[in-house]
Amino acid sequence: MMLDNPAAKYRPFVAVDLPDRQWPNRRIEQPPIWTSVDLRDGNQSLIDPMDQERKQRLFDLLVRIGFKEIEVGFPSASQTDFDFVRSLIENDRIPADVTIQVLTQARDHLIDRTFEAIKGAKNAIVHVYNATDPVFRRVVFNVSKPECIQIAVDATARIRQRMREAPETNWTFQYSPELFTTTEMDFAREIVEAVMETYGASTEKKMIVNLPATVEVATPNNYADQIEWFCRHVKDRDALIVSVHPHNDRGTGVAAAELTLMAGADRVEGTLFGNGERTGNVDIVTLAMNLYTQGVHPGLDFSNITPIMREVEYCNQLPVHPRHPYVGDLVFTAFSGSHQDAIKKGMAERRANLDAVWDVPYLPIDPLDVGRSYEAVIRVNSQSGKGGISYLLEQEHGIELPRRLSIEFSQVVQEVADRTGKEITSQMIYQAFADEYLEQNSPFGLVSHRLSSAPDSPTVTLEATIEERGVRRTILGEGNGPLAAYIKALAAAGHDVEIIDYHEHSRGQGADAEAIAYVEVRIGGKAVFGVGTDESITSASMKAVMSAINRHVSAQAPAANVTAESLA
Repeated sequence: MMLDNPAAKYRPFVAVDLPDRQWPNRRIEQPPIWTSVDLRDGNQSLIDPMDQERKQRLFDLLVRIGFKEIEVGFPSASQTDFDFVRSLIENDRIPADVTIQVLTQARDHLIDRTFEAIKGAKNAIVHVYNATDPVFRRVVFNVSKPECIQIAVDATARIRQRMREAPETNWTFQYSPELFTTTEMDFAREIVEAVMETYGASTEKKMIVNLPATVEVATPNNYADQIEWFCRHVKDRDALIVSVHPHNDRGTGVAAAELTLMAGADRVEGTLFGNGERTGNVDIVTLAMNLYTQGVHPGLDFSNITPIMREVEYCNQLPVHPRHPYVGDLVFTAFSGSHQDAIKKGMAERRANLDAVWDVPYLPIDPLDVGRSYEAVIRVNSQSGKGGISYLLEQEHGIELPRRLSIEFSQVVQEVADRTGKEITSQMIYQAFADEYLEQNSPFGLVSHRLSSAPDSPTVTLEATIEERGVRRTILGEGNGPLAAYIKALAAAGHDVEIIDYHEHSRGQGADAEAIAYVEVRIGGKAVFGVGTDESITSASMKAVMSAINRHVSAQAPAANVTAESLA
């Protein structure tokens, strides 16, 4: 049961004393060093850890994406990890420009086992850690501050010695004061400086200090303050590559990473799509694409994001949420009518100027940039409106509805969506349009027509054969164009039709293109729409008029032209 007074049980985080903080005024103008920990931190959080085949597939994927630093395991703690690291090295699966990283605890026999695993690697980062948080010092390990420092220093000395014994490898040393964000800032600096001195860190021999939010316990700005404070106060900052390792316990891991980069961090450890312990590690895909949307190339290639997602899902045996930023199956999809209308207008403006800065409402990024299409940008259900319906008809069927017709037809689709309570697909929308307008062929229909005109005369004479309730008859009319002549001929035959509005365009390109005509007419004092298609624009316009007449007749005896069954 939740407490009425949680302050009696939980303490708020302690803010960093940094009144002159500089990070809020900075921008991220270049990508950090990216380090994937999918194969270690991500793998240890899986229900069923990856086998060798899945590990190799994920490693190869990380290389293709462009990661230059990949943490491949904890070889001293797992025979599976040990064997995988050896396989990578012995089978020459590590590109020359990629550095593998391995994790070890600060214990001599584990350090020695780690060096056995990475023997023969061209480039390697040895990552050692020990817990520095006061609760861990007191409760878990029962050590004092000096004893905690000694553990880190002794481990560093042993690692330095083992590195010297294997000069054929290009070594990098990394130290993490585990639970940095809940460690006293002065003590975190003290232990890091002791490790730096033992290792001999310098501007020519930089070491990585990884400052993890092992458990996220504060707002992202506090993590940024801690990083800026550390970068200001640590001795020989130029001898360090400052790395962050945010977790997502409060749901703000991405924000925390971004703010720490503004605060001076050089490097980020995270996983693809945020897989990790508890609520996960920081999501490198989201971080990278956030940079991309601000005009900064992240140095990682997510041009074909869907296959990447599917491969990670296979390796992790975990699904990626359909609303996951940039990659989820629904993130580029709008169901809301107002959103659809804005997207439709934004895309129309975009087509008119493809070189302009991307500025489409509700779409922070062009789906094409990550290998997604526009097909799923707009989908229709009971929450949708005319904008989405019109967009789908135009994009997938080449039908550009005039505004008033768009309003009318949206009501047809809305009725079906309300009745079924389900999503209405593009094909269902087209079929509804065809049933309502294009296939209105009775009780009246156009059979054939012939046009003639005298030389230099603006008048067109039309002779047409129409069918009225199964009976054919010939009608005649004259006008200043084919459609006007047809309207006159219909009037002479007893069909009083007045054109209110008219639109036409072609569907498709080349020899297979057909014409489509939309008319709004007045019959018996009422406005009604009709649509016709044909290879000839003249025939299409005449069919559109007949469509309107038939719809008018049908409306006199109301019947459901479109049913849920006809759209199924």
